[in-house]
Amino acid sequence: MDDFGVYAAFGVNGPPQKLLSAEGSSRVRVAVPPSVRQVVLFSSGRWGERICVNAELNDSDRMPITIGKLTPYNKCLSWEQWEEETWIDSVTLNVSLEGGNLSTEPEVIMAVKEYTPKDTAAPPAARELHGKRKRAQTAEEEEGGNDWTKRREEEENMCPNATSEKTTPVRKVRGQAKGSQKLFASGADTTKLKGAGEKGAEMQGTVGRTPPQSAVRTKSRQAKAPAHTAPLASPSGRWGQTLCPIDAQTAILIGGQGARMQFCKDPMWKLCTEDMSWVAAETLAEGPTPEARIGHTAIYDPDSRRIFVFGGSKNKKWFNDVHILDTQSWKWTMVEAQGKVPPLAYHSCSMFQGELFVLGGVFPRPNPEPDGCSDSLYIFDPRLSIWYQPIVTGDKPSPRSGHSACVMQERKIYVFGGWDTPVCYNDMYMLDLGLMEFSAVKTTGNPPSPRSWHGSTVLSDTKFLIHGGYNGNNALSDAFIFDIDTNSWTEVRVPELSVPRAGHSIITMETAGHRCFSEEDEDADMNGGRTLLVFGGGDNEGNFYSDLTTVAVEELLGAI
Repeated sequence: MDDFGVYAAFGVNGPPQKLLSAEGSSRVRVAVPPSVRQVVLFSSGRWGERICVNAELNDSDRMPITIGKLTPYNKCLSWEQWEEETWIDSVTLNVSLEGGNLSTEPEVIMAVKEYTPKDTAAPPAARELHGKRKRAQTAEEEEGGNDWTKRREEEENMCPNATSEKTTPVRKVRGQAKGSQKLFASGADTTKLKGAGEKGAEMQGTVGRTPPQSAVRTKSRQAKAPAHTAPLASPSGRWGQTLCPIDAQTAILIGGQGARMQFCKDPMWKLCTEDMSWVAAETLAEGPTPEARIGHTAIYDPDSRRIFVFGGSKNKKWFNDVHILDTQSWKWTMVEAQGKVPPLAYHSCSMFQGELFVLGGVFPRPNPEPDGCSDSLYIFDPRLSIWYQPIVTGDKPSPRSGHSACVMQERKIYVFGGWDTPVCYNDMYMLDLGLMEFSAVKTTGNPPSPRSWHGSTVLSDTKFLIHGGYNGNNALSDAFIFDIDTNSWTEVRVPELSVPRAGHSIITMETAGHRCFSEEDEDADMNGGRTLLVFGGGDNEGNFYSDLTTVAVEELLGAI
């Protein structure tokens, strides 16, 4: 007997209600009562050949507020109103099943059976104590709705580098609630950005090509899609994601945020550079997957063959969790780490001798401002599952976020750029990993202008690339190579890197068209046969890219 079912509980007192079963429609839509502030979705029973259950909370315009997915390895989801800024009234929960023997019956529209106590008399004292706190909170929320909402908003943290007093460059979204999340926010009272609601169509690119400068933009009402859509063949447009190489021809894409400031419904992909193909990877891995986020870091340890995902943010929620993906068993685990590390986003993370070096980033700071930037260095030791702060000497960088960090010659970390509202940086610092000493780097040549959220990657033993970024007003498109032997900057002009981008990913990998030199070639450097890959990002004009641009590393170094 097939006992599979999908259930939802609406509110802390609401009993579970069956939405989907082994027999019946594979799609259901439920109107969430205005009084409900929590929704829990879970499955029960054997999954069999079923692949996943897609879930969306939609607003009155049927636009997604938040999304999630149940799988055989992740069987429960929960949402709370305070986490989602556009969750106001007229919210609907849309649930659809993928895989197995799907029914051809039409979508079912259901109503929530609201919970009402059977007895109106006061319960005995012993029962009063049970759940008293939650009932009192619910009553307070219902009676003083506006005051409670305002108080919760004050308690939560604003988005990176934004304060409650100073306005920032904001992507305005038609119909979006006030105080919504800010994209490319500087915290300074600067020029407002053009609207993403009316101009926020995603740009679909092709391998080796960049989106045209004059992108076709679709109005927000055209972006509405039915709850049941065909699987994507490649990632949707996004920014704030990570792209992490795990071997010579494979990289893993995690997280990101796209049009209308919605977190991507397709948060995890596998890229194969042999044929430049994408494979949706969220359901391939077992265990609890990381919650949707941006501004996190993902770094691969070749010795243990594991990816470490740390930090990031989602709306007003901040993370300091560590998730590990074992690329051999394809299983996620969440680390119960000892030691202290604050929630951080838009920090840098470098791998050295099996440890994670986390520097800077934005962290929640309720008083006197909603957030601030860090100048601290935290180290995570995976063997002991512990965080610690090393003793560091020298001239260390000022607090910042959105900077880059490149490990060079396995003994130095070069830190460039970033910002701490309202200042944007283009300075360079070097951390000597043997001495644990910081020093400011005096550079020559034509340096990049101040920027944050730029892309960076190592090109050779002595050179790394800086591309694009955001200067507080505009996305940038220029590219520079830094030589650590001469401490000099050189601007390079490559047509493939001419599109303004910020919050994008840049890596170098071997590709089918550029194989490594033979061992007989004594002059072969690490750049021999390698290709630069650029994915995603946004142009701060409403476009979020999904193209994969490639440039031969030899071509870049030849442009110096």
